[in-house]
Amino acid sequence: MQPGSTDRTRVRRFSDKAVTDADALRSVLDAGLVAHVSVRDDEGQPYVVPVAYARRGDQVLFHGSTGSRLFRALAGGQPTCLTVTLLDALVLARSAFESSMNYRCAMVIGVAQRLTGDDELDALRVITEHLLPGRWDEARQPTVKERAATLTLALDLSECSLKVSEGPPEDDPADLVDPVYSKIWAGIVPLREAFAEPVTDEHTPAGVPVPEYVRAWER
Repeated sequence: MQPGSTDRTRVRRFSDKAVTDADALRSVLDAGLVAHVSVRDDEGQPYVVPVAYARRGDQVLFHGSTGSRLFRALAGGQPTCLTVTLLDALVLARSAFESSMNYRCAMVIGVAQRLTGDDELDALRVITEHLLPGRWDEARQPTVKERAATLTLALDLSECSLKVSEGPPEDDPADLVDPVYSKIWAGIVPLREAFAEPVTDEHTPAGVPVPEYVRAWER
């Protein structure tokens, strides 16, 4: 697996932003929490669906409802495209046109495989631990009925790409010497994610503390 190694995944627009390192792709997938998956319905209407996901080795795992026609289409072998984007900063140039964003974007294309049995249960554990580290061992495990209502899918990383935009604004040279625009502020405004203070629900018995593994979560 090498990002951008196929004709369909080669970055053509701003190719200097293409990253071909597989470990860099894995790190982006490991850092994200939400992916977007493309799928078409029976009439050919395309949709993009947000999903919780996790990486397991060289697979991306995600799940949905067996009652969803869109997820049934994915499980039935419809080709798809999954993306994960991390927004790192807003980039303010001296012109609106050159202003942009710093980001890391991973894209995976292919056909998803439906998981069953112990493999599916392990995938559900991996997704839970990616989103909620430490929770799987404490929480109740999925019941037979709950698993029957869930479609768990795996998408191989065999065809993928990674595009990274970083650094300061790239101004039009004319703006750098313009008597007006050369004097305005330009630069980047970093974005940071952070977990806030946990909020206990009304059904938790008095005196039950927030688990230490939750307190340890960081973004």
